[in-house]
Amino acid sequence: MTADVSNFYYGAVTPIAAYVMACLGAALGLRCTTRSLRRTDRKANWLLLGSVAIGCGIWTMHFIAMIGFSVGGALVSYDSGLTLFSLAVAIAVVAVGVFLVGYRGASRANLAIAGTITGVGVAVMHYLGMAAMDAHGFVQYDVMTVVLSVVIAVVAATAALWAAVSIQGLWSTLGASLVMGVAVTGMHYTGMAAVSVHVDGVIESSQSSTSLLGFLLLMLVGPFIVLLVAAVIVMFDPDMMGGSEEEPVYRSAPAYEVPQAFEVSQWQPRQQPQQQPYEATQQQPYEATQQHYADTAAPAGDDSRPEGSYASW
Repeated sequence: MTADVSNFYYGAVTPIAAYVMACLGAALGLRCTTRSLRRTDRKANWLLLGSVAIGCGIWTMHFIAMIGFSVGGALVSYDSGLTLFSLAVAIAVVAVGVFLVGYRGASRANLAIAGTITGVGVAVMHYLGMAAMDAHGFVQYDVMTVVLSVVIAVVAATAALWAAVSIQGLWSTLGASLVMGVAVTGMHYTGMAAVSVHVDGVIESSQSSTSLLGFLLLMLVGPFIVLLVAAVIVMFDPDMMGGSEEEPVYRSAPAYEVPQAFEVSQWQPRQQPQQQPYEATQQQPYEATQQHYADTAAPAGDDSRPEGSYASW
């Protein structure tokens, strides 16, 4: 028979806490990616820290939400090895997408590839976590709802990667992380809506609520510490101390050195080239000139004067 499945065994506490952790991981991941865009010497370190923050945020959200999952009023149990493996998958697939957009940019083709890989990887992480669960029965999934959850994961991952390289302001990052928290949490509960559990007879749980909470808290303490360390690194990054979050940090240029002025005593006038004194051409005496014109003049009444002679003027 089909058992009653509930995702809100403790009421609204688990979904709200799961949403907060998803937003925290997204916000830290976005800030780390922003740091990587502003720095080139430690780009890989910031991208890796951002991948770990987003992956831990998604995984922590998933298992906080799973605290509120119950089958027929009985709490479920988990395989610790497969649970930790799902955490490694979450960090790895997020790292693939973050490094792709971090080094190759946010072009449409690159975003499509990175978003698809990351989204499918997040969905794989979700269903690996479900495979680690002992629900005291046979678990079935509605295929169409599973496909819808994968589509939501791909869209959410693509939007997250776009925001990681496009949004740099502090308040814009916080707003984007709130939207991403809705998308990631929505993907989780969409996938959980596809679950149905079939059992034979009455469910008898041998695990108490206290032991289950202890196990999950033990699983969550590691990722929570990682998120806390990431928050401290982002807040107290020495490269950003004294600079604005919104604007790049500019270093002052070296002071311009004015060359030493010349003293007046050192100034010398430009040497002009010496000109040769003007020598007037020797002029013939006036009387000789007059005699020359008189010799060339034609007699009176004679029109055979040579052309160009003085008498023809």
